[in-house]
Amino acid sequence: MQLSPDETLFWKYSFLKLNATIVFTWAVMFILAVGSKIITRNLSTTLERSHWQNLLEIIVTGIEKQIEEVGLSNPHKYLGFLGTLFLFVAVSTLCTIIPGFEPPTGSLSTTAALALCVFIAVPFFGIEEQGLREYLKSYVKPTFIMLPFNIISEISRTLALAVRLFGNMMSGAMIIAILLTITPFIFPIIMTVLGLLTGMVQAYIFSILAAVYIAAATRVRKAKEIKS
Repeated sequence: MQLSPDETLFWKYSFLKLNATIVFTWAVMFILAVGSKIITRNLSTTLERSHWQNLLEIIVTGIEKQIEEVGLSNPHKYLGFLGTLFLFVAVSTLCTIIPGFEPPTGSLSTTAALALCVFIAVPFFGIEEQGLREYLKSYVKPTFIMLPFNIISEISRTLALAVRLFGNMMSGAMIIAILLTITPFIFPIIMTVLGLLTGMVQAYIFSILAAVYIAAATRVRKAKEIKS
């Protein structure tokens, strides 16, 4: 039994390897790119809108509302990044119903890459909102003794994001694989449905945690503006 899509090799030449993680990651990105193009190709800016566009706007508005409730006052600014994180994890989970598909989120390298995106996005948005000097000063508050602890906190929460998502996604795949070998066919189908639900929850949690970290990095300036 393979524990990770990294173990499935499609092509190898010397030290170059093309495994399932790479192939299915690009497949998910292709689905997202083509799907977004198809979904948005006939959007209208007039008052005459289709039912599909109304539904799409309700979903986007709901996502922006959720981002705003986390503490980000300009949710549209962060919608692209946070929405992409959610959709990548969610689509990776939904595609598991396709025979032979192995979700790239079942690989620690993929979840580490997603966590690294959050790790880079937090200071990026923080510096954009506060300025470089003010953002760096937040690492030595309330005293410079906190500098190493704040740095360790940044690194540890990134690792926690990667390991949490990897563990939850891989455990579901392992349970289904084990049940397929020891139980009738119908029970693994039920577990697969529960796995899809778990994957969607994990996509939501991952994107919300990313929003919380970004909100924490951008809140200093907002607090100063309120006081003034």
